[in-house]
Amino acid sequence: MWKTQETGLWEQPRGQNILDGGAPFYTTYRTADGGFMAVGAIEPQFYELLIKGLGLKSDELPNQISMKDWPEMKKKFADIFAKKTKAEWCQIFDGTDACVTPVLTFEEVTHHGHNKDRGSFITDTEQRPVVGSASDHCRARWGRRRPYILSLGLMMLLGMAMYLNGDAIISALIADPRRKPIWAISITMIGVVLFDFAADFIDGPIKAYLFDVCTHRDKERGLHYHALFTGLGGALGYLLGAIDWAHLELGRLLGTEFQVMFFFSSLVLTLCFIIHLCSIPEAPLRDVAKDIPPQQAPQDLALSSDKMYEYGSIEKVKNGYVNQELVLQGGKTKNPAEQTQRTMTLRSLLRALRSMPPHYRCLCISHLIGWTAFLSNMLFFTDFMGQIVYHGDPYGAHNSTEFLIYQRGVEVGCWGLCINSMFSSLYSYFQKVLVPCIGLKGLYFMGYLLFGLGTGFIGLFPNVYSTLAMCTLFGVMSSTLYTVPFTLIAVYHHEEQKQRALGGGPDGSGRGQGLDCAALTSMVQLAQILVGGGLGLLVNTAGSVVVVVITASAVALIGCCFVALFVRYVD
Repeated sequence: MWKTQETGLWEQPRGQNILDGGAPFYTTYRTADGGFMAVGAIEPQFYELLIKGLGLKSDELPNQISMKDWPEMKKKFADIFAKKTKAEWCQIFDGTDACVTPVLTFEEVTHHGHNKDRGSFITDTEQRPVVGSASDHCRARWGRRRPYILSLGLMMLLGMAMYLNGDAIISALIADPRRKPIWAISITMIGVVLFDFAADFIDGPIKAYLFDVCTHRDKERGLHYHALFTGLGGALGYLLGAIDWAHLELGRLLGTEFQVMFFFSSLVLTLCFIIHLCSIPEAPLRDVAKDIPPQQAPQDLALSSDKMYEYGSIEKVKNGYVNQELVLQGGKTKNPAEQTQRTMTLRSLLRALRSMPPHYRCLCISHLIGWTAFLSNMLFFTDFMGQIVYHGDPYGAHNSTEFLIYQRGVEVGCWGLCINSMFSSLYSYFQKVLVPCIGLKGLYFMGYLLFGLGTGFIGLFPNVYSTLAMCTLFGVMSSTLYTVPFTLIAVYHHEEQKQRALGGGPDGSGRGQGLDCAALTSMVQLAQILVGGGLGLLVNTAGSVVVVVITASAVALIGCCFVALFVRYVD
């Protein structure tokens, strides 16, 4: 410092010298996203690389050490840095000797690659939901997700067999007629719990599997196809409920309508599981890191969509394709604290939701609002058709006209739900056309808005034909809930992967796609608790199921405002 005063490099007031921010080549600059880049290119060869990275030419600029020109050069450099984000500048200067690096936040510095490798920070990171965390870190040779998908699928088949055939099972095992009802009820309840648990939690690993084996560009298309087949499956299920099997030959052959439903459901479920699990092989988590060539740079790990790949296969990993999250989670854990992060507890879900980034939390809240509105309408829809639209009485004698009219309304309600599922399939296909026009924000907002207006209309003006017509809008909401939130999850993760590849963002080791899919899916279960615990009391208080439809409309319209104001969308 004393020597630089003698040479004239440190004789200006504070902030105007070479090392205290006065020099344009040794200071910090604000970027377009509010971040900062640090510049320290003192030596001429480093300064030349800085000028090149900024898109300037040194022969058109004043001399580097011309102190009288520093203020003007700083303004020019600041204007250029303000045109790009921190991640974009990292990509430009990464791997060069320009001495330009990002200024990291406290969160980013704890997750920086250098600090993670050296174990510089030991933090109490978030816990994970049990199923989501287990699939994120599963090291089975068959892959990360498919072992859990298979286990939950078998649990679904077992539960469905128990609750649809509970009476037949007990009749074959127990001869005492006095004990049969108790055991039949117990078996049926256990079957319902098994089936409902597996059916709810299998969605997370399935979507995480989809994200693992697809490129970023194909994830959105995969979600559209997922919603398409979900709608077709729902239409088939509602169609089975709308048909009176007792008067058909198949119903008489199999015994009861429950056996008919079990026959078709188990057949379709088994066939789809076989196709699903044998479709795309996953690269085992433990094999990914060692299959990457040592000389491969982080930038080379970016997902490519220029060629056709069997995404996720071991062979394609060896040929250069790999999911970055697999690499980051599949490498050897050098920090012992990271091993303790994988411990799963009963408190993991709440802690994960509390610790996740704000934009993930807002997405979960919007998903909760949407599913609360959707389930409120769907769970009481057939009752609404039977009681309000058809003016039937579910509590009348079984041979009375009022009860028969109610049953007729329930059957028509099943057809309405079938229309909902079919239109959900169609709309999921047309979403691909709408996204470039209105974006994910417009798609999300429109789904909530149309559902809110449609349910409000049938609540105020109940009519058979208008109600069936409004079922198409239910399909819009259904397709929206199955695609847009998970597309946003994929976009968030893709953005984080790009930041990690540049060395400036969190490495994601504490939170994988399985966790976020599981957290998002858990909003469905939370919505079921809210609907089951609140709507029954609401109906009893109001004395009519119309209040359910109006409530669903109000909640959906509140969701419109939330998805427009609080959910984060990435261009």
